[in-house]
Amino acid sequence: MRVRCEFRLLILSCSAIAIWSTAFAQQPKETQPQDNTYTFKSNVEVVLMPVVVRDKQGRAVGNLKRENFQIFDNSKLQVITGFMIQKREAVDSDRRASSAPVVPSAIPRPRIAPNRFVVFLFDDMHLSIGDLAQAQKASTRMLAASLADTDMAAIVSMSGKINSGLTTDRTQLQAAIMKMQPQNLYRSTGSECPNIDYYHADQIENRHNSAALEAAIDEVMSCSPGIDIRDVARRLVETAAIRTLAIGEQDVHLTFSSLREIVSKMAALPGQAVLILVSPGFLIMPETRTEESQIMDLAVQSNVIISALDARGLYTTEIDASEMIKGSSQTSQIKSEYRRNTMSLNENVMAELAHGTGGTYFHNSNDLESGFKQLAAAPEYLYMLEFSIKEVKQNGRYHRLKVKTDQKDLTLQSRDGYFAPNSSKKKK
Repeated sequence: MRVRCEFRLLILSCSAIAIWSTAFAQQPKETQPQDNTYTFKSNVEVVLMPVVVRDKQGRAVGNLKRENFQIFDNSKLQVITGFMIQKREAVDSDRRASSAPVVPSAIPRPRIAPNRFVVFLFDDMHLSIGDLAQAQKASTRMLAASLADTDMAAIVSMSGKINSGLTTDRTQLQAAIMKMQPQNLYRSTGSECPNIDYYHADQIENRHNSAALEAAIDEVMSCSPGIDIRDVARRLVETAAIRTLAIGEQDVHLTFSSLREIVSKMAALPGQAVLILVSPGFLIMPETRTEESQIMDLAVQSNVIISALDARGLYTTEIDASEMIKGSSQTSQIKSEYRRNTMSLNENVMAELAHGTGGTYFHNSNDLESGFKQLAAAPEYLYMLEFSIKEVKQNGRYHRLKVKTDQKDLTLQSRDGYFAPNSSKKKK
């Protein structure tokens, strides 16, 4: 029997979800770890920190206690006011979904209440044609091997153009994956003069980098032979930088808006909720990190795990022959450096979203199929730590976080920081 439930960015409606939720409430609960007794409450006076701990072999560790951890907020030791261990159910090989066709004459299997919901979010706003094709190929092979019969999944695109709905029908999911196409709303054609990307524009307008400005002026005077006055070239560069910066900021806002909407809808799902972001990453500036932090807060409070897969695999940061750079060798050198910086910084948002919500970040590998399987499995143990920020100044500033443990040879994964509440915004 195939079960389908509509999953929309604006509407999430399915009576079966309510039925399954009631069924869960009636079932006897599994015995929880001894420290899993604290109830976390969503409010602005505490910070929740999901922490994944692994040993030397990369295996998740689940035997630590509150006293084994320390939290530092801007290097100041904090009191851990809440502690909980979550044990996640592994996807057993004999419970994985079968790709065999349904025989009409066969006795239908009883409906099994789903205990896990997995949403694969394809970033069609930033994926190139080549990277998307590789991700499509790997993800369609992964579905039957990584999802259990009790898992419901959905295929959604960042632009909102593709949405399979929550379903157990793997054929429907595969069809939705293959419908994905890159969207060109905020993509540069590469033929502009000057050809300034978001990073370069930020260097010119926000960082007041004179070398970045001169490189762009040099490019204008090379790609537009009719312009031989530097003041005219400068004005063209400044206009182009302002336009590119505005487009880049709008791109980030729309991307975060889509992420926030999906996480909000997943919060209503019973059972474990996993969001897998399939993306090449995208560049965010310090000015837009508040939105990223808000999404992490929402995901943690809603018990939604965000994992991410870098669909670029093993990528090169060098500019190839098809991306011709107009101007001097110094201009080419500067723009090549900016290209390397951009491609490296694109990873940050995926790593931060994953580490800040208890998920996993898969990158630097062309084995995307294994990456999908790893992300669908999720770490077996997740620690949830809480500390109070009642005494923190409400100035909206970013606070860096660090988590340590007194156990040796362990690797900790957690969020890097948070933004303090802004009292001035509350008064408005």
